[in-house]
Amino acid sequence: MQAWARPDVPSLTRSPGRPRVFDTRAGRLVPVGPERGTARLYVCGITPYDATHLGHANTYVAFDLLVRAWLDAGLLVDYAQNVTDVDDPLLERAAATGVDWAELAASQIELFRTDMVALRVVPPQHYRGVVESMDTIVAAVDHLRARGDAYPADDPEYPDWYFAGEHLGDVSGLSAAEALPVFAERGGDPDRPGKRDSLDSLLWRLARPGEPSWPAPMGRGRPGWHIECAAIAQAVLGATVDVQGGGSDLVYPHHEHSAAQAHALSGQDFARAYVHAGMVGYQGEKMSKSRGNLVLVSQLRAAGHDPMAIRLVLLAHHYRTDWEYTDADLAAAEARLAAWRDAVRRPTGPAASATVARLRESLRDDLDAPRALAAMDAWSAAPGDDAEAPAAVAAAVDALLGVRLG
Repeated sequence: MQAWARPDVPSLTRSPGRPRVFDTRAGRLVPVGPERGTARLYVCGITPYDATHLGHANTYVAFDLLVRAWLDAGLLVDYAQNVTDVDDPLLERAAATGVDWAELAASQIELFRTDMVALRVVPPQHYRGVVESMDTIVAAVDHLRARGDAYPADDPEYPDWYFAGEHLGDVSGLSAAEALPVFAERGGDPDRPGKRDSLDSLLWRLARPGEPSWPAPMGRGRPGWHIECAAIAQAVLGATVDVQGGGSDLVYPHHEHSAAQAHALSGQDFARAYVHAGMVGYQGEKMSKSRGNLVLVSQLRAAGHDPMAIRLVLLAHHYRTDWEYTDADLAAAEARLAAWRDAVRRPTGPAASATVARLRESLRDDLDAPRALAAMDAWSAAPGDDAEAPAAVAAAVDALLGVRLG
């Protein structure tokens, strides 16, 4: 599966120094990426049954900042992202709308690509759909079965396969009692008869009438959610990545269970750090497809709003915070964008070096985009007589923040 076109990222004078980000598992800031060489990043992708909303964009822009910080430090980046292009919500939406599920997925993936291009998000080198990765996923489930980490449910009609391995609790720190309601809320099936433990997660769902399915040693069917990411990530990036990323709603069960399954597959820790973006709300609740309270990137674009202003809406909030979108956010972002563009069009400005240093320092300190925006606000409002500064600052804002001012 193809990702999207890569934006032109201006080349700055390299400045070695690894960013520090908040590791959910450790509960503190940690440096991420190697001192030199290649940083490996896996970010969980979309389930393509609806268009990109600001909550999605918030996550992918957050990890775009990490990619840009690594590139600025002189590192190579090996980045993978999946697409869950067969799943219950997709099949349900397809049935409700009378659209073929594969056609629905393809249309929404393409819309996501256009949104990412507009927002100047650096694409992953590896963009893998579940359907195209089915052989890899089947082999992973079969390996877990052979190891004794998988078992069939005690159900004569549908003996689906479940994961019963160890290492659960490593990412979220939740006890079993704490995890149970979250598991039920976020796609788990704790009350399914025939499971050995309520928190065991689905590895392989045997075929039901009218559902897409694929052949496998476990019986014809389709994979569970968590094994998809574990298998795809390890196939393209290796046993261990530097950062596993996604929204904070993925900490448990998704990242917890995918990490446990990846550990069972390789015998190694899946990620050195688990990094999570906050949730975006709208009209008093978390923005989500199930609630329907969505602010779509494509709709904002169609209404004539500059994608760089949309990106600035997201950057105005620290990536780890939960926040609620209002129309005032977009108005403020448009005013900020206009002020910045006016400033870089001036023949002269304040010297660039101090501002570029503040941008770098802000991103390396837990991707603190709001602090970087404040530094740029200060530069754009100040007088100066350096003729080279406007172009230098514009290039830095593009390279580090992904905001094109030209």
